[in-house]
Amino acid sequence: MDEMRKLVDLLNDYAYKYYVLDEPVVADAEYDKLYDKLVAMEAETGVVLDDSPTRRVGGAPLSKFTSVQHLGRLYSLDKCQTKEAMTAWLDKLADGDKIPACSVEYKFDGLTINLTYRDGKLVRAATRGDGVNGEDVTAQVLTIKCVPLTIDYKGTVEVQGEGIMRLSALESYNSNPDVVPLKNARNAAAGAIRNLDPNETAKRKLEVICYNVNYIEGKRFERGDEMIEFLKQNRFKTSDYYLLTESKKEILAALDDIASRRDSLDFLIDGAVVKINRYSMREELGYTQKFPRWAVAFKFEAQEATTVVKDVIWQVSRTGKLNPLAVLEPVDLAGVTVSRATLSNYNEIKRKGIKIGCRVFVRRSNDVIPEITGVAEYLDGNKDIEPPEVCPACGSPVEWNGAFVKCTNKDNCETALISRFAHFVSRDAMDVEGLSEKTLELLYQEGKIRRFADLYALKAEDLCGIEGFKDKKISNILTAIAKSKDTELSRFLYALGIPNVGKKAAAQLADEFGTLEAAMAATEDRLVAMDDFGEITAKDVVAFWANPRNREDVELLLGQGVVIRAKEKKEGVFSGKKVVLTGSLKGYPRSKAKELIEERGGEVADSVSKTVNLVVAGEEAGSKLAKAQKLGIEIIDEETFEKLLSE
Repeated sequence: MDEMRKLVDLLNDYAYKYYVLDEPVVADAEYDKLYDKLVAMEAETGVVLDDSPTRRVGGAPLSKFTSVQHLGRLYSLDKCQTKEAMTAWLDKLADGDKIPACSVEYKFDGLTINLTYRDGKLVRAATRGDGVNGEDVTAQVLTIKCVPLTIDYKGTVEVQGEGIMRLSALESYNSNPDVVPLKNARNAAAGAIRNLDPNETAKRKLEVICYNVNYIEGKRFERGDEMIEFLKQNRFKTSDYYLLTESKKEILAALDDIASRRDSLDFLIDGAVVKINRYSMREELGYTQKFPRWAVAFKFEAQEATTVVKDVIWQVSRTGKLNPLAVLEPVDLAGVTVSRATLSNYNEIKRKGIKIGCRVFVRRSNDVIPEITGVAEYLDGNKDIEPPEVCPACGSPVEWNGAFVKCTNKDNCETALISRFAHFVSRDAMDVEGLSEKTLELLYQEGKIRRFADLYALKAEDLCGIEGFKDKKISNILTAIAKSKDTELSRFLYALGIPNVGKKAAAQLADEFGTLEAAMAATEDRLVAMDDFGEITAKDVVAFWANPRNREDVELLLGQGVVIRAKEKKEGVFSGKKVVLTGSLKGYPRSKAKELIEERGGEVADSVSKTVNLVVAGEEAGSKLAKAQKLGIEIIDEETFEKLLSE
């Protein structure tokens, strides 16, 4: 066993120097000879150590991916695309002319991978998914040779990285005449990770570049560079580009430097990431619904191509708005074949002078959404794009609402209704599993659903005989519908599809009013007074509840047994108080302090305003403390905070 242990350690050391450090110390033939010796020893003894390199061989194909929950939420990044926007972001952090220390790193263009280790062993690898839950891809990631199977740190830890395929590996793969050529390295990496056959993953020779500790047990980092050093010490592959600076000028220069490197790199990047280095300041700034406020991605200009507009179709949204969509002569753009592009609204079409038959510039905005940026040239036979006079889905007359064309029959327009149902049952809304848009369309066409409440009135006999509805499917759908009856207020408000009310605004309404009845009775003045709740959204909320049909929808849902849980009112020393945390608290991580305040009846706000009652100021408190002093808000230190907690 000792001989096997030494051999595994030696092979892993060789692999680390080759795959992580890019510093090979032995020839391939020598490594292969030692590897074959290990295979023979394992076959003879029946023992395979946890970190044996033989575990990296692809296993049998999986039948499906399973969903797993991350220990810590994986956030996406807010984006900017101009130096002016980056400067504005840095200026918000500045104390006079000085900015806090920030890191600048590559923004890799691949697939996010979350690696979980317990007791020093790799126990799971997962995709990002929705940030809370991802897909288990452990079998696939085991084939990636730069991912350590064991690490020195024994506490539970999640490490976030980017799965990439080097351009040289892509070229080598495509040189094989027996394979279907891969279009680009990003899709190749994502396709390899999400391939049910780990052997196919292994063929693409992927790497995972690690850049973040997403969750760690028993350790607290003070700085981002300290966290990166932790990754290196535990033999994770990290980026070879990492700049730490307190100079705004150096950050802006680094963006140019990275852009100039882009074409010479052996992997894809689509920008740079700037992060505040100090963890206490990260905690102070916190998060929005989607992004950390302490980091931003600087996105490179999207690549453009020209193609011809063949036609324009008008799609009906759940609000009845008709959205124009350009049908394009297919064009390859950044490795993706683009055949459709958004046109925003009719005014935008006229402003840009877009016509059917003309050649246009097409850009993948933020390297994702195809967008027509302008006309390249007009060709023979160009035709003006005319707005529809009737809804293309139901044939009803249309009406103009500002720059937008809307169906006048949105409450009974099949396409709009099905889209509204799809939103209503979506994961972040009522979360009814198994009701795809196609299934909802079938139910509508069979006359089974017209109002949201009709879903909860469905019985097994209503679904029997519909094409594709077998006993198991019927049972699963009815079970999922019944399960969704008990829901949170924020989910319910989001599910109703109030114009301009997304998940964040729905959560704000639930927090502010506590009950459905109070939210329905909210006045425009009360809504506008809420932090970060705009006037347009406030008008939309009031108008939504002024429509008797929407109120009737709610009554019908309640009549079908839908239970909307009001926000639980907790009592304690912070009851009725809106509290802001600023600076670093020695005894409490920001998340724990927030939890303790809420358990004692308080509400924690992100920013200081006139509606805030109390500010808890720790060490290195910054602009929030100054604003609280200016507004005359009560301020307490950590010692006083602890005394209040003990009451």
